[in-house]
Amino acid sequence: MAVQTDFIFRSKLPDIYIPKHLPLHAYCFENLSQFASRPCLINAPTGAVYTYEEVELTARRVAWGLSQLGVQQGDVIMILLPNSPEFVLAFLGASYRGAMTTAANPFFTPAEIAKQVKGSKAKVVITQASYYEKVKGLEGVKLVFVDSPPEGHMHFSQLCEDSGDIGEVKIRADDVVALPYSSGTTGLPKGVMLTHKGLVTSIAQQVDGENPNLYYHSEDIILCVLPLFHIYSLNSVLLCGLRAKAAILLMPKFEINALLSLVHKHRVSVAPVVPPIVLAVAKSPDLQKYDLSSIRVFKSGGAPLGKELLDTVSAKFPHAKLGQGYGMTEAGPVLTMSLAFAKEPMDVKAGACGTVVRNAEMKIVDPETAISLPRNQSGEICIRGDQIMKGYLNDPEATERTIDKEGWLHTGDIGYIDDDDELFIVDRLKELIKYKGFQVAPAELEALLLSHPKISDAAVVPMKDEAAGEVPVAFVVRSNGHTDTTEDEIKQFISKQVSGCVLQKNKPSILH
Repeated sequence: MAVQTDFIFRSKLPDIYIPKHLPLHAYCFENLSQFASRPCLINAPTGAVYTYEEVELTARRVAWGLSQLGVQQGDVIMILLPNSPEFVLAFLGASYRGAMTTAANPFFTPAEIAKQVKGSKAKVVITQASYYEKVKGLEGVKLVFVDSPPEGHMHFSQLCEDSGDIGEVKIRADDVVALPYSSGTTGLPKGVMLTHKGLVTSIAQQVDGENPNLYYHSEDIILCVLPLFHIYSLNSVLLCGLRAKAAILLMPKFEINALLSLVHKHRVSVAPVVPPIVLAVAKSPDLQKYDLSSIRVFKSGGAPLGKELLDTVSAKFPHAKLGQGYGMTEAGPVLTMSLAFAKEPMDVKAGACGTVVRNAEMKIVDPETAISLPRNQSGEICIRGDQIMKGYLNDPEATERTIDKEGWLHTGDIGYIDDDDELFIVDRLKELIKYKGFQVAPAELEALLLSHPKISDAAVVPMKDEAAGEVPVAFVVRSNGHTDTTEDEIKQFISKQVSGCVLQKNKPSILH
């Protein structure tokens, strides 16, 4: 009997040495003395600049402060904040402590926040006063505020003020450091366990080596407008920026003119974005008011970037490298990246998502037979390497459905690899809706709709949208005797239980 040959694809770039033994924080601040005085974080609202030495020292103090709050190695803290220096310091401080961080979307409802706190068993929530109403009902959780704390609660500065030494925490490479939540290939949100080794590997795959796939350098000013609670921003913007010794410009929320002004003022050189931001930049009537010539890289991810939009931006930024990558939280998150971003860039095709990252393997399999497919044949995209997740938190069954016995992570996305090793995504096996780069699980919305006493059946499907990529649309069947149920009534019912970003454009249709 003939032996089945696996068609396995690798990067066009050579593999590199990756120091997988280092904890994440030690890897990011390696050789600190050589760049201690360089700017590390720039807080856009205030203009305050924090050097690498200041950030590293303060992060260690936060680790001590967390230990005094009772956070032990292996415990979880939650960060509920917009992009800010405190977000970065809390995440790095937890890493030094040997703790895990789960970050939540500040637009989440109290119920969504409580669900993630309970699921992750977070002991501390670091947030701001404007979100107090969302977190005040949490039981058994200590609240820390980065601004005016309500009576009886701690200010974040108190975590940083004590210079006590936490000592050397023995962190294993396989210890979990980040716990983002993802719906995976299907179903409800689950905690994704990303380890020190996994994140170090993912960052190195992007920015390390003599010819890095993603060329950041110490003179760069990297725009961080994408929310740090999203793994794309946490990994490819913040952590990759720290490893490259670049300056990271923290913007708490997206507003097009504010973004253009910051690029102009700070001479931003790298702009990691998502397609809705690319679209806003391309369509802005105020584009000519600002000098944006400093941008050398426009890096898109989170959702597909169409050829027409890519061409429009290319025409307006002729000197910038444009392209996209492809990621999934469970994959660490980066699977492929455009080689246009490399230190020695290569030509890429429009619509391609790049080539597989270094020190990893990719294959395309038949969804029915799991047999690997050759070039130019569409199938499910699978990735293998040290960068992928350890598994889903407390969910071995979902882990086994996603990572097979040979270590291949099955993405639920359909694509093919062409003759030039470039990946093209053509469809999706998984049910998720991608709203502005965020995952919306139809099953979660359908379950909420079915909990309404006047609804007997419901289905949620994606609808294409130029600005958002996709928006969820609900079709519902009213229960007998409730023909007067209105769309507004249903929207109000849902909006009290899920974040506004999920249903901002949702238009439930009522079917008799």
